[in-house]
Amino acid sequence: MTPDHSLSGPKNLILKAALRLLPAALLALTVSALDAPKVHAAELAKDLFGHTPLPAALPAKSYGFYSKGCFSGGIAIANDGPTWQAMRPSRNRRWGHPAMIKLVEKLSRDAVADGWPGLMLGDISQPRGGPMLSGHASHQIGLDADIWFTPMPDRRLSPAEREKIGAVSMIKSKELTVNEKVWTPAHARLLRRAASYPEVERILVHPGIKKKLCDTVTGDRGWLQKVRPFWGHDSHFHIRIGCQPGSTECKKQAATTKGDGCDKSLAWWFTEEPWRPSKDPDAPKARDVMTMAALPKACRAVIDAPSPVSEAAVTYRGNGTMIAIAPEMQPQTAGLPETASAFLPDFDVPVPLPQRRPEH
Repeated sequence: MTPDHSLSGPKNLILKAALRLLPAALLALTVSALDAPKVHAAELAKDLFGHTPLPAALPAKSYGFYSKGCFSGGIAIANDGPTWQAMRPSRNRRWGHPAMIKLVEKLSRDAVADGWPGLMLGDISQPRGGPMLSGHASHQIGLDADIWFTPMPDRRLSPAEREKIGAVSMIKSKELTVNEKVWTPAHARLLRRAASYPEVERILVHPGIKKKLCDTVTGDRGWLQKVRPFWGHDSHFHIRIGCQPGSTECKKQAATTKGDGCDKSLAWWFTEEPWRPSKDPDAPKARDVMTMAALPKACRAVIDAPSPVSEAAVTYRGNGTMIAIAPEMQPQTAGLPETASAFLPDFDVPVPLPQRRPEH
């Protein structure tokens, strides 16, 4: 029998080694292919939403709950407006459902008419919502906004100042009651004005601020039902509006309890229980582990949707009229209907009745 020299010799030693490694390589490719969907599903939502600079050029809709969801068709409020200044612009959190942006702008105008100098705007939402890279648990569906208790100064702050200046706490240091040196009746009027809008379902404030209102508000106290005590919120208040018409996949919050909230539920905040240290302080925040698979399915389409042509095209600068549809505001990708946009001129539509406070 003639010997088989086909795999002998120096050159063929390499081939023999490659053939020995081939099963392992094929196995690795198979495992990789099997794992691919799992990796896709396990993408951290905060990384995708937190690094997307512009909104989804789709109809304005909210998906999911305030602390687990996203939204499409968002618009931004300008860094500077006639009656407001936006803080922390580097965060890119000036975006919201058009109804939320309209509400913030209206509050700024009404507050000035009431004697307030103008609003200092905190976070609203990321361009497409979703969990944030840091900070809030909520603000994910474009229906939340933070307003500083600090009055707007009589000059325009520089970009550097907006990143560094902090809001003034209304609460005494290491205590739970209002600091009378900084709290004024004008702060109460601002909260009353915010609560006056039917689309506002709740306003979150520090328990000490809620107590101050309970102790001092006279006459009509019905609006106090919307003002709810919550951790933090000593230097700003949090406005939340309800799910908007057309957002059929938006999960409503439960209704607020009846009454002005100046009862045993408020007294609980002045016991030790709410302030006890966490039993598991090292537990990760929900935003830090939330994957795309944990969000509503529609959020994948939201994150993959085309963007408007520019930020300027979807930024509201104020004057009482919302952004209208214009050619330069259409999405970059053709094929969407002309009305597939958040840039409608009017959002004066019926809204749900006030409802109960959920988790922040």
